Amino acid sequence: MPEATTRSPAGSPSAAPDDPWHGVNFLDPAVRERVRRNPHPALAHLRRVAPVHRTPIGVWRIARHADVLHVLREAPVGVRTSDGLLPGAARSLPDWGPGEFLLSQDPPRHTRLRGLVSRAFTPRAVERLRPRARALAEARVKRALERGSLDVIEELAFEVPSALICEMMGVPAADRSRFTDWTARATHLLTASFGNQDLDDAREAGAQLAAYFGDLVAERRKSRSEDLLSRLIGAEEEGDRLSEAELLSQSIGLLIAGFETAIGLIGNGVLALLQHPDAQALLRARPGLVAGAVEECLRHDGPIVLTIRVAHADFPLGGQTIPRDAVLMLLLAAANRDPGQFSDPDRFDIERAPNPHLAFGGGAHSCLGAHLARMEAQEAIGALVGRTSRLELACAPEALEYGPSLFRVLARLPISVAPA
Repeated sequence: MPEATTRSPAGSPSAAPDDPWHGVNFLDPAVRERVRRNPHPALAHLRRVAPVHRTPIGVWRIARHADVLHVLREAPVGVRTSDGLLPGAARSLPDWGPGEFLLSQDPPRHTRLRGLVSRAFTPRAVERLRPRARALAEARVKRALERGSLDVIEELAFEVPSALICEMMGVPAADRSRFTDWTARATHLLTASFGNQDLDDAREAGAQLAAYFGDLVAERRKSRSEDLLSRLIGAEEEGDRLSEAELLSQSIGLLIAGFETAIGLIGNGVLALLQHPDAQALLRARPGLVAGAVEECLRHDGPIVLTIRVAHADFPLGGQTIPRDAVLMLLLAAANRDPGQFSDPDRFDIERAPNPHLAFGGGAHSCLGAHLARMEAQEAIGALVGRTSRLELACAPEALEYGPSLFRVLARLPISVAPA
């Protein structure tokens, strides 16, 4: 059922009738800052007035759940143009950069790389990590309770995934601090095609990561262990192995793709619980709801606002024809609040079922680390809510800032905590 177009809700953009951006020009710094702080009014506006439209720079924006789902799962799309290029990607990125990562490949190379890498991220493999994730989360919550305060981002959302991924990759504890700093800075390589201003720093951090991994790979070739890097080195499928450049790219790409998103999921999820005390109380009373709560966190304010696809052939969508090689910006966060799919979509409901959100994308290029991110968030949020009697924001809401990356990630989230 289409949304009403007669009146815009409070906070929605306004647009002149002939504005090809429909009031939401992401190239305008003022618009970009407003959307960075809260994308949902602008996305709701696009979903309502222009759910499928071509922008002045040629990129198509897709906002409805049904249309986004169709593109992800059924339409003839990929991630590269017909001449093999990533849309808008910086040409000076290194060989091991995001352009060589499996999520930047189309079949058959994507199929090959994903088959070699994915075995480390199966549900069974992730479940083996759950006890360690729980111990990490509980230790950090216990430390916070001793002083009555916690920066959710720095001390929980950052610490749990970073410790876990470092242990998975076999990074020694003594190297963890600089390793996670490089990873956080190299994340901006993913925004190269969006004109990110931090690209030089990201390249430097990525080069440091590559050098570090190069040394670590050399060590693992001499002496294998049970870590993920050793498994990637030894991964075989039909006699195939990762080349040295592919090995570096997949190792760095897996870190970058999962690092910021896990931080964003945990941070945004805790913020939603702070903003909805009734949901916080319900989860505390019924801890078994944590898996559903994480799914609602992903739908309501997930860390990945959009994803990009490229049309490999002409196809119809929303009463229009998408031409071959058109770049499509799939607005996942808009789809996840589509009233045509979700009842009362702006309401945060941890008992929502079913919950067919698209926070991890879909189709062949769906998020490889979805199971890991879910598990980390379940353990971090479960420990924080389960071991406390109260969580309260310890700063003014307007003081909260989101980081500069493509992902929706809070820079900090200070809270006060009280023991259960």
